[in-house]
Amino acid sequence: MFTSRKKISKDNKAEPTEFEETVAQYLFDLENTNHEVKSDLKDLYINQAIQVDVAGNRKAVVIYVPYRLRKSFRKIHPRLVRELEKKFSGKDVVFIATRRIVRPPKKGAAVQRPRTRTLTAVHDAMLEDVVYPSEIVGKRIRYRLDGSKIMKVFLDPKERNNAEYKLETFSKVYRKLTGKDVVFEYPITEA
Repeated sequence: MFTSRKKISKDNKAEPTEFEETVAQYLFDLENTNHEVKSDLKDLYINQAIQVDVAGNRKAVVIYVPYRLRKSFRKIHPRLVRELEKKFSGKDVVFIATRRIVRPPKKGAAVQRPRTRTLTAVHDAMLEDVVYPSEIVGKRIRYRLDGSKIMKVFLDPKERNNAEYKLETFSKVYRKLTGKDVVFEYPITEA
């Protein structure tokens, strides 16, 4: 089990949970057994892993990866998700880059925070991570009479066959991470 420890790196030298160690072990096993992804997985590791209840007895596995490694993970994303979903048998796997939100500067502060560290920018980036490899082609925010709002996100119809069964998972995972309600749809094309 010690060899799988190099596949997980937590902040502040915190000890990984049992579930995180399981995910790290699966990644380590994939690196050693699957020759397609061996060279790509060699230098990659995760920060955190959690389980999210989706519907009924279905669950999703959310794996946080370091922000600077997100491009490397995206190169092998489809193969990695396919292999991990086989290992987790029936659970959907979602990869999200670890991002940091910085509070607004105090009055009179000379330093500006980067636009990418705002709450809105981080939540938009999380939304793109959740639906990857599908692309977002449109967003609408619907305000109801009772004051609540719901966001409709339209995904690229080219990826419909690969991601349509995961739409509920995407919605529940995003709700768990940000507290915002989202409905994922595909745009209706007129012939």
